Amino acid sequence: MKAVSPRTSVQLPVAAPSDGMPLDARDGPRDECGVFGVFAPESEVARLAYFALYALQHRGQESAGIATSEGGPIITLRDLGLVSQVFDESKLRALDGTMALGHVRYSTTGSSAWENAQPIYRSDVREIALAHNGNLINAVELHSELRARGVGFRSTSDSEIIAAMLSTHDADRIEDAVAEVVPRLEGAFSTVIMTRDRVVAFRDPAGLRPLALGRLGERWCVASESCAFDIIGAKLEREIEPGEMVSLGPDGVESRIVAESDRRAFCVFEHIYFARPDSKLEGKLAQVSRRRMGEKLWEESPVDADLVIAVPDSGTPAANGFSQASGIAKDDGLIKNRYVARTFIQPGQELRRHGLRMKFNPLPEIVGGRRVVVVDDSIVRGNTTRQIVGMLYGAGALEVHLRISAPAIRHPCHYGIDMSTPQEMVAHERTDAQVAAELGADSLAYLSLDGLYEAIGLPRETHCDACFTGEYPLERTETANGKFALEELAVVRA
Repeated sequence: MKAVSPRTSVQLPVAAPSDGMPLDARDGPRDECGVFGVFAPESEVARLAYFALYALQHRGQESAGIATSEGGPIITLRDLGLVSQVFDESKLRALDGTMALGHVRYSTTGSSAWENAQPIYRSDVREIALAHNGNLINAVELHSELRARGVGFRSTSDSEIIAAMLSTHDADRIEDAVAEVVPRLEGAFSTVIMTRDRVVAFRDPAGLRPLALGRLGERWCVASESCAFDIIGAKLEREIEPGEMVSLGPDGVESRIVAESDRRAFCVFEHIYFARPDSKLEGKLAQVSRRRMGEKLWEESPVDADLVIAVPDSGTPAANGFSQASGIAKDDGLIKNRYVARTFIQPGQELRRHGLRMKFNPLPEIVGGRRVVVVDDSIVRGNTTRQIVGMLYGAGALEVHLRISAPAIRHPCHYGIDMSTPQEMVAHERTDAQVAAELGADSLAYLSLDGLYEAIGLPRETHCDACFTGEYPLERTETANGKFALEELAVVRA
């Protein structure tokens, strides 16, 4: 293992997969990234970052990292894997400091390689570490401009573009650099950076991705979701406004608007799936909103059935609401193995036919001889759903009716969520009846767009729902570059 250096990131040994891609049972929307930052000289900031990232683990399972500083050089440790796999007591003790920055990642631009793990570290005109949740739609344009100025890159993620623009900026104060850089960025970017003396967070002017401000005693912290504050004993102060920058330092918190937009466009899928159920988004507890989605789903698409079951855990709140509104009993017909995360160990030919049972196992004693309603939050490719339907029939279910607590996903996301291509989506150019037939279910119904916004109690005009409608809130979105555009650019240059 490489030693912890004040000027370099730590690279830990990682076993390469021996047989193809990592095994992952879920084929729904991929989680994105989670960010955290804290300025608290009286606290063990690395430990605070560790537990905050633990709470945000659902937002990304590919890599994790923490950077710290105590007024001197920035120390960064990052690696592929879960938070609990990357860090232990000895590593946390090596990360001394008065402030910390943390990140968990699922790649939306650039591959899962170690070089793309975060926090990103740069030391050009100034030394910074950066953690980013979102996706730039003008990444290639900015990357080419920086390369023409002689700026080098060590990764193929759009996050390093933001880091390079800030690290090479000649403004005396980092806040002034941010104020000049942010208006040049297009897309989604809830971002936290750390210099030698402060933590600065900023959010894109449309507010596509979440970012919140918390109070930790007399000190301050920021995080993608409020659940990160709960675990470290901080209190949610408020959400950071779209286009707002907050600066955390010895004098407390400073705030100013650095970019404005005529259109707010918070990702409605945060309410449906991405945020943890115990997080508050736009003043709404996600668990309550999801239960209401299930209630609305019953109002719109009732079905004559004997039993409601959820696809755990994402479908559980909506299944509870569907059961309560319909009066149909709910039970646990699918048992989830909660210790299956990401594994590079492939099952081998003998076990491949059992496939999804590594993650879900149906209970014949519960579903056998019954007409079953299966509630989930979304379907993208449909591979997992198709297998679940088949397993339930194999366990003796008489009928299987799918009820989805969101509209049909038919369009890709360009703002930090991996939704696949339209051609891979099971609802692409298919009616609901055709999707049901493709998945082998007796019936299928999605929650309507109006029903969704009624459930969360917020207006459509301030949200992005492009994955359902194809109506992207930002210009030039549909000409945005793909996930591996910067890698393809690097190959061309080579």
